[in-house]
Amino acid sequence: MDDTNDTPISEDDWGAAIAEQEKADAAAAAAASAPPMASGGAIFKEFSGKGTHTETHNDIDFILDIPVQLTVELGRTKIAIKNLLQLAQGSVVELDGMAGEPMDVLVNGCLIAQGEVVVVNDKFGIRLTDIVTPAERIRKLNK
Repeated sequence: MDDTNDTPISEDDWGAAIAEQEKADAAAAAAASAPPMASGGAIFKEFSGKGTHTETHNDIDFILDIPVQLTVELGRTKIAIKNLLQLAQGSVVELDGMAGEPMDVLVNGCLIAQGEVVVVNDKFGIRLTDIVTPAERIRKLNK
């Protein structure tokens, strides 16, 4: 028998197909809402809010060892490649930051604090003077 005949599909055929699909959908919905079977059916634990608050204090421990890039930024500038190639030892590059102005402290490119330069045991460091609140960081992300 050839399945590629060109007989038109009647409205009765469409109606029968739709009715069959509705029965299958109703059976699937009934099976999904039925309680799990005790005789070998899969039993899944019901999700609830119970017990979640007692373990959240340890969740931060999972991320404490993740390395991030901390950057202290004195300032920025744009320079033409021609001028960049002319730089030599002893050249001075003018930055947009002013002397005495707080420096930005960035973690993975996101501003988290500002501070001032300090020298301790012949090493440079930064003393944090202002820490950006989480609400301010979120507000800056939305811009």
